[in-house]
Amino acid sequence: MLNATRLRGVFPAIPTPVNADDTINAAAAQALIAYLLKQGIDGIVPLGGTGEYGALARAERIRMCKLTVDAVQGRIPVIPGVLDPGFHDALQAGQEFADAGADALMVLTPYYTTPTQAGIREYFLRYADASPLPVMIYEIPYRTRIAIAPEVLHELSRHENIIGMKACNTDMYHFLRTVAGVDDSFAVFSGEDTLLPVHLAAGAKGGIVVTASLLPTAWRKVYELASQGHTRESMALHRRLIPLMNLAFAETNPGPMKSVMDLIGVNAPEVLDPLVPPADGLQAALRKELIPLLQEFEGINP
Repeated sequence: MLNATRLRGVFPAIPTPVNADDTINAAAAQALIAYLLKQGIDGIVPLGGTGEYGALARAERIRMCKLTVDAVQGRIPVIPGVLDPGFHDALQAGQEFADAGADALMVLTPYYTTPTQAGIREYFLRYADASPLPVMIYEIPYRTRIAIAPEVLHELSRHENIIGMKACNTDMYHFLRTVAGVDDSFAVFSGEDTLLPVHLAAGAKGGIVVTASLLPTAWRKVYELASQGHTRESMALHRRLIPLMNLAFAETNPGPMKSVMDLIGVNAPEVLDPLVPPADGLQAALRKELIPLLQEFEGINP
């Protein structure tokens, strides 16, 4: 059973390659996972927001999870996102992903209903009690409008089936207060490409990183430098990736990233409604920025 001691390093949050009919493009998905495994990633997170969870049919979500598990073959943890807003749908998704072979679940804060902190606490305790797999809490208040109080996270971190969290709260004081009180059996992961070395310096054990789907080696270097105490060097490397991040997130993720993934041998630019392909100028600028980074860090000459 996966536990917090294995939650270390860089876990790419991967896009879901799809065909024009909104079904999984299996060949492209397998090519992406093969590329990431070759480059030495530490874990993989399919079916989060980057994976367009809400736009995929339920059967296709399960298929993507199973495809990822089969491709990984136990070499690294597979932690799919569970982004349903309601408890019963979220629990059903967790069971389906467990049946597909996932190692843990990344469970989003319940949204739309705008619960109180007591409601959030009860939701995750109830979910963790019923879940067939260990749970990572997924906090992303700029999408859900709900932040989890550090005190609630401290309590949740002591539940034996809650092993960590993806922290997408850009409030650094909130992050510092969270890390200061969580249990040793709980791993806080950065969920922000833009803040990874700062989060690592502040106590994160790793990162769930969107653009690591393109540049896994570069992001692992950012992680390794920070985890070895070389914060200044980690931040200097991170600074070099800022232009790429600015472009990758200039329109709604994963549209820009999908448009250039042919450079790593993954030709599946289609996005799911309500997303649309990014502007031609953005695609061209991202391509221009990415090519030299792929050559330098990933040994690829597109």
